[in-house]
Amino acid sequence: MRLKKELGLLEVFCVASGAMISSGLFILPALAFANTGASVIVSYAIASILIIPTILSKAELTTAMPKTGGIYFFTDRSMGPMMGTLGGLTAWLSLAFKSAFALLGIGLFLVLFNPGFTEDQIKLIAMGCCLIFAVINIVGVKLAGKIQTYMVISLITLLALYVIVGSFSVEFSRYTPFAPKGIGSIFATAGLVFVSFAGTTKIAAVAGEVKNPGRNLPLGMFLSWSIVSVLYISVIFVTVGVVDSGVLENPQNLPISLGGEATMGLFGLLIMSIAAFLAFVSTGNAGILAASRDPMAMGKDELLPGVFQKVSRRGTPWFSILFTAGFMMAIIWFLKLEDFVKTASTLKLLLFILANLALIFMRESNRKHYKPKFKAPLYPWVQIIGILGMGFLISRMGNIPLMITGIFIVCALTWYFIYSHGKIKRGYALLHVLERVIGAKRDHVLDEELREILIERDNVTKTRFEEKIKNCEILDLDYFVAPADFAKNVSERLAKRLKMSEKKLYGLLLKREKDSNIIVRPGGALISFHIKGRNKFEIVIVRTKKGAVFSEESPPVHAAFIVVSSHDEKSFYLHSLMWIVQILEKIDFEKNWIKAKNKNELCCIVQSTLKNECREF
Repeated sequence: MRLKKELGLLEVFCVASGAMISSGLFILPALAFANTGASVIVSYAIASILIIPTILSKAELTTAMPKTGGIYFFTDRSMGPMMGTLGGLTAWLSLAFKSAFALLGIGLFLVLFNPGFTEDQIKLIAMGCCLIFAVINIVGVKLAGKIQTYMVISLITLLALYVIVGSFSVEFSRYTPFAPKGIGSIFATAGLVFVSFAGTTKIAAVAGEVKNPGRNLPLGMFLSWSIVSVLYISVIFVTVGVVDSGVLENPQNLPISLGGEATMGLFGLLIMSIAAFLAFVSTGNAGILAASRDPMAMGKDELLPGVFQKVSRRGTPWFSILFTAGFMMAIIWFLKLEDFVKTASTLKLLLFILANLALIFMRESNRKHYKPKFKAPLYPWVQIIGILGMGFLISRMGNIPLMITGIFIVCALTWYFIYSHGKIKRGYALLHVLERVIGAKRDHVLDEELREILIERDNVTKTRFEEKIKNCEILDLDYFVAPADFAKNVSERLAKRLKMSEKKLYGLLLKREKDSNIIVRPGGALISFHIKGRNKFEIVIVRTKKGAVFSEESPPVHAAFIVVSSHDEKSFYLHSLMWIVQILEKIDFEKNWIKAKNKNELCCIVQSTLKNECREF
């Protein structure tokens, strides 16, 4: 079974945003404020800015290689399977940690309404929620995406209300002293809260399940980052300005809920607690959705046991989902708060360094089939700045997170050498960079894989072409057709399908008929041109029993194929022209075409030429 492409732009935005807005906004501000005071606002802004290079890098990489697995896939194909193992396990572990933290927040939220809950009961509630989201994700990515959409839209609405109402209650005296623990604490806290922004690029993990990934993935990531960053900084600004510092720095409190109470009374406490609940739930759901795709992709590439790539009849990686959920439940049970959060942030910073390196190696390898639909601007300076900035934040994270991260790296590399080393033969970009520098042996495996990814990304399949032929307009004319009449007939049929002016189409067709580049074969003629817009592709087939003239040098032809496409369908357009030329050059095509009795037989002749079979004709 294969994964299904069921996520549109709205779902991409909501999965990315839902993975961002959770504990990073509703729990972390208390820890962050305790570390740096009111300057926590600047820490969040720094963390938001430092994620930009990674967003740009992942946006380019996902449009070039929209494959499930995200950062694992990019790291593996750019730096080889050893670094791919490290990147994939880091991505999976860091998101599982972050999502488990969010689910634990559900239990903390319930303490507001029932202070009698014990710590173990809170953890059991979080584990129960984790199991529920695992079931939702196994049922189908479309259901998970729909639930995510409803939750995130409701959450953003409530947060916007909080910012608007709360801004009238801000007391500026609460912002002094602004940085009581010095400038260094601001950067250290930026590293702590960096995990809050990490979710915006995690949608790359489910890139293989996104419709029109060349547009929806980068646009969804940019929208998510910009909207949620503004919300984060605005909400923190209001919260610091309305809540007493002694209350705000207590890690057992939910600061945004208390901010709601300070600005809107009991009603504010209630709606911001609901917002917190939605945030924790949306991150838990998005976390399982995205995190489970890393081990699935690694299983497919033989870096993990093959059972991880198992896909259900509903098109979901059921074993990977269950394994991820089980691991998250274990984390919840043994969780220790601050060191855990710093470790998750350190892993994310490491992961984003790998993402920026992946882009550099892919660009420098000069692969002819590396053709992203979005290109990161200011390359490579943005990526270099991102790598240096994130490296600096890692150095400020403290000894325990660095030690845990180091142990994890050693374990990940040990797993690779024990399980996968020596049995995987796959090309990657770094080999091609070395080829340019020291003349290493050329390997075309990566080029071929990138070519296959392009075909899948642009939906360049013969099945799609056959569907277009089956559903296209067919004109059957008894009379000799002059160019103006031909253009008029075709433009009438195409105008509604393409949602264009009939007059404009008529002009384009007349112009194209005078073009000497028109393809004329003994079997017929092929007329093609591009139009403005997106996702537009139509075919019209015409039979003229007495012929039509398209060129002074060529005799009248009885078959004409008109192909109209927008520029984003270029790959499918070019392949379609190739398939049509093959049809026209087929032996006996013209004779059978003239003899056909009706439109059904005309359609069947084209289909039988493609498939070499025809049940109806």
